Parts: sequence; C-alpha cells; structure tokens
Amino acid sequence: MYIYEQKNWPQFTWDGERLGELLAEVRYLQGHLIGRMTALGFSLRQDASLQTLTQDVIKTSEIENEKLNRDQVRSSIARKLGIDINGAFHKDRNVEGIVNVMLDATRNYLDPLTKERLFYWHEALFSSKSDLNKIIVGEWRTKESGPMQIISGAYGREKIHYEAPDYSCLKKEMFIFLKWFEKKQDIDPVLKAALAHFWFVTIHPFDDGNGRIARAITDLQLSRSEKSAQRFYSMSSQIQKERKDYYDILEKSQKGTLDITVWMEWFLSCLKRSIKNSEELLEVVLIKAQFWEKNSMKLLNDRQRLMLNHLLDNFEGKLTSSRWAKMAKCSQDTAGRDINDLIDKDILIKDIAGGRNTNYRIK
Repeated sequence: MYIYEQKNWPQFTWDGERLGELLAEVRYLQGHLIGRMTALGFSLRQDASLQTLTQDVIKTSEIENEKLNRDQVRSSIARKLGIDINGAFHKDRNVEGIVNVMLDATRNYLDPLTKERLFYWHEALFSSKSDLNKIIVGEWRTKESGPMQIISGAYGREKIHYEAPDYSCLKKEMFIFLKWFEKKQDIDPVLKAALAHFWFVTIHPFDDGNGRIARAITDLQLSRSEKSAQRFYSMSSQIQKERKDYYDILEKSQKGTLDITVWMEWFLSCLKRSIKNSEELLEVVLIKAQFWEKNSMKLLNDRQRLMLNHLLDNFEGKLTSSRWAKMAKCSQDTAGRDINDLIDKDILIKDIAGGRNTNYRIK
C-alpha cells in the first residue's frame, strides 16, 4: 500500500520530540550563517549568492542526469542578477529555463505558490527541449501519460519502486497541497520545507521534472524560513551527494504509514550537512576578495580579470594557453602575452607538474 492510499491521507504526523534537537541545531546554523554573511558586506554576499545559485542549478540538474555547462549557468545567473563578471557566454535555452525557475523560487519567495506558477516553472524547464518522448508541458499529467511509475532495471526485468496517484485525482490533490502551502499554520518553516518536498514528489503531478520542481519549492520555503532572497548553501548539492540515500528514504516513506518521522529526520540531517558544507564556499569567496584586494593596484585587462575569476571560482581542469585563448575568445599569441604579463606581475606561475603542455595557476 502506498502512503496516499492510507485512510487519513494526507494527514501526516511525525515525532516532534525526536526531531526537536536536530531542528534546533539546523535553525542555529541557519542564523549563524546569515549573520556571518551579513557581516561581509553587499558585494561579497552577492558573490557568495552567485556561487551558491550556480551550484544549486548544476546539482539539481545532475540529480536528473543532466549535465549543464558551469560557465553558461554562472553567466546566466549573473546577467539576471545584474552582476558584472567580465565576459559573456553563449545562451543555452535549457540553462535559461532552470535558472529562471530557481531565481523565481528564491528571489520571489514571498509570492504565493499557485497552479499557474508551477505551470510556468514546468514550461521553463521543458518548452525548449525537443525530446522524442513528448511530454505534456505546463499542465498536470493526463490519461495519455499513462501510469506514473518510478522504475529501474533492464527491459523485461524492471523493478517498480513507486507508482504515483492516478491522473484523475491530481486537480484535487494539488488544490489541497497548494492551499496548505499558503495557509498560516503552527509548523516550523523548515519542517514545512521538508514536508512540502515529500508531499509534492509523492503526488508527482507532472509528466517529468517533478524532482527539480520539488527542490525549487524547497528552496522557496527555506528562503521564507530565513526571510532572505539570497542563498548561501545548496540543498540540491547535498541531495546530489547523498542521492542513493535520498531515493531509498523516499521509497520507504512512500510505502509506509502517515508517520513520516524518518523522512523528516533525514531531510533535517541533509540540510544540516548542506549548511555546514557552505563553509567551503564562504572560504572561496573570502580568498577571492583577499586576492583582488591584494592586486587592486595592478593594471589588468578584461580578459585577464575574466580568467583570474574563473581560476578563483573552483576552476575545473588545468589552465593552458590554448584553453585561455578558447575561453577568453582571443588568439593564441594574445593568450600568451596575457599569461606572461601576469607572470611578470607575480600573479600567475607555471605549474611544475605541467606534463606535455605548460600549465599555469595562481601563485
């Protein structure tokens, strides 16, 4: 029996005493992080938020096995937030769609969550995709969708992990969910984020994209819990790291009783780890700020600033002159002059573990 087949669905319960200490710790960590970020000043907070949102968009897509270009995601978010990051990248409609969803969820967290808003998010995710398996975009799944099942395994040996409620009851189910979500109630806002995530993915109202939209709803509610449109930790990144546990706990809870204490406990623990891991991001932001303060008097061109920011923002792989030329959109000779100038200015050095090609890194 699935949880939505229980007699009192959706009257969820959980053990508040069992969750109390963990919830208090999460709320403390939220407040401590917001306090630290507030002390940094506007520009550093903006940079931290840009990095967090970039990570959030990339990881929420990776959970669904979709790999996005980090530079395109970062450029799209920066442009929409009005942040100058010295350089632009080709627009990708798939990137623009998920960025629009995540920014709407966090920047406009006070706006009500409605059927129309969810349809807009769904259209943003899928209107640009030319998938051979056509899905219904911007509305609840229909009879034509067939049974909504979560399946794994090879053809002929599939295992059904979960089957969502039938399409015929979706209007009623989502009406109840959305009414609950916007109603003032005696529940901690963080617990509400945990419950909203579980409830939405259990209904699974769309043909596709339910996970990404559930995580957007989670970010929206967490923003409400902090009364802040800026994000300084990425719940999606932590879920991606703990993906197997995430799916296991979902499956067990969706086949269990209306007591979802185990899910709520896992969600709070995951959130706690997410906030703690944001310390790494904060350190990157501080190092970057110190770097630019130290080199503020050195004359640099736009290409050099662009590439140095890339190196400071968790640059993946090794920097060579050919990669510089490609990313900065300049000739190989220009890239060489840029790099040598930075070496002369004591900013870049040659990597002694260079191998066949000479690599460079920040000193």
